[in-house]
Amino acid sequence: MADFKQYITQVQENGNVMISEDVVTTIVAQAVAEVEGVASLSTKVGADIAELIGKNLGKGMKIYINEDNTLVIDCNVTVKYGFAVVEVAQAVQQAVTGAVESMTGVKVNQVNVNICGIARQ
Repeated sequence: MADFKQYITQVQENGNVMISEDVVTTIVAQAVAEVEGVASLSTKVGADIAELIGKNLGKGMKIYINEDNTLVIDCNVTVKYGFAVVEVAQAVQQAVTGAVESMTGVKVNQVNVNICGIARQ
């Protein structure tokens, strides 16, 4: 089964700009890593197997590109012990939205943060 990549298409005066979901994934990963209290992006159970068979679930996030080229982003996060989970999740939402919108010009409708665990430092 071929690995199907989605692209966000922006129509420009001199042609089209196509942004791969991999670009958005890189931006999200960097934004999440910079949030205080985040230990890491977390993979869910079975993600290692899914990655082996070609599914893009092992990176700890999923990008959904809507028909109107807006985004919904799911992030699976492990929080460092001692940090307020809700505050870290809100910071992740703000960081991801800001980074993706400023770097791509694409509107982010939602950032869903799934706290998958707590990590001792």
